[in-house]
Amino acid sequence: MKRALAAAALLIAGLTGCVSVSVGSADAPGATFFVLADARPAAVEPPRAGATARLAIHASGSEPLADSTAIVFSRRPGERSLYQLASWNERPSRRLAQLAQQRLEARGRFASVTQLGQPVATDWLLTFAVDSLLHDVSATPGKAQLVLRAELIHRRDRVRVAQRVFAAAPPVTEASAPAAVAAFGTATADVLDQLVDWVESTVAAHAGR
Repeated sequence: MKRALAAAALLIAGLTGCVSVSVGSADAPGATFFVLADARPAAVEPPRAGATARLAIHASGSEPLADSTAIVFSRRPGERSLYQLASWNERPSRRLAQLAQQRLEARGRFASVTQLGQPVATDWLLTFAVDSLLHDVSATPGKAQLVLRAELIHRRDRVRVAQRVFAAAPPVTEASAPAAVAAFGTATADVLDQLVDWVESTVAAHAGR
């Protein structure tokens, strides 16, 4: 296992060019840790009368660099590079799970929304994997690409009721880490808009059967 991890590290080092806060720039003041944000957090709504469904959320990363604390950019398909002096303060999957929970709780359609592993009984499990989170600079200043692959599971029946891929790629104003982080906030909001509507409508449709 140690040999495999070392080989993977060497491979990534060979395939990625580490740069500073700006693409192609060598000067930066120091390391900066960014928080992945939701550019359009939902306003808190009163709980819906009769809301009984309970939801748990679990997120993971299907692509190692997409779910690392490194902020990734790509100049060409199949290549990944890292902002050397800029990174996320936590793994994107963990942060996206928190933001999804906040969105779903604010809308009041569920009796409870928790993270998987908490000692709370739930009826539904929302899982999603981060397939892509990168600043695409194949055409400068590029786009903030976010792709999630989600599944909705009915826990009592242990049945996967639905699955879907959600994607967004809003433009970035300039080829730099701060600009990319701002655009990732918009991408997060765009994906959560789709994800939350899908979860709520799918659960409601299943309850009506």
